[in-house]
Amino acid sequence: MNIILTGYRCTGKTSTGRRLSARLGRPLFDTDELILHRTGKTVEEIVAAGGWPAFRDAERAVIRNLSLLDGGVIATGGGALIDPRNVAYLRENGLFIWLTADAATIAQRLEKDSNKRPSLSGKPVVEEVQEILAQREPIYRSIADLAIDSTTRNVEAVATLICRSLPAQVPRAALIARVKEG
Repeated sequence: MNIILTGYRCTGKTSTGRRLSARLGRPLFDTDELILHRTGKTVEEIVAAGGWPAFRDAERAVIRNLSLLDGGVIATGGGALIDPRNVAYLRENGLFIWLTADAATIAQRLEKDSNKRPSLSGKPVVEEVQEILAQREPIYRSIADLAIDSTTRNVEAVATLICRSLPAQVPRAALIARVKEG
C-alpha cells in the first residue's frame, strides 16, 4: 500500500514525504519532481507554455504510473486530487493523508518559499490561498483517511503522527475507522 500525502501548497507534503521515506524505508515519489523529470520543464514553464490544463495532463500521466506501484510514499501536488481520475487511480492501492494548515500560515510559507510556484488565480497570495482552500477543502476532506494539521508542527512531529497511525498489523479498513472515530 502507498502512503499518499495530499493537501494545499506549502503544507509540508514533500518535506514530510522525505522524512517518512527515510523512517519507513520506502521510496519517495514527488509528483512535481517526476513531472519535471518526464517533461524537462518546471511547473511554472509548463503553465506558461500551455496553461494549467497542460500541467494537469502531465500530472495525470505521472499519477497513473505511480498508482501501479506499491509500498511508496507519494507527495502529490496541491491540485492533483481535484481530478477524480487521479483519486481513483491512487485509491486502488493507497492511504490518503491530508496535511492541513491555516490560510495565514500557508500564505507566509508561500512568500518565503524559494520554489517559484505560478499563481492559481492571479490574485494576491493571501486572497488566492483563502479562495482556493475554500474550493479544495471539501475534496481533501472527502478523500482523507487521516488529516494532520501542520500549522504549528514541524516535519518530524507530522511524520511521527503519521507513523503512529500506520501500524503494520492494522488492516486499512480498521485504520480508516479508527482515525475517523478519533
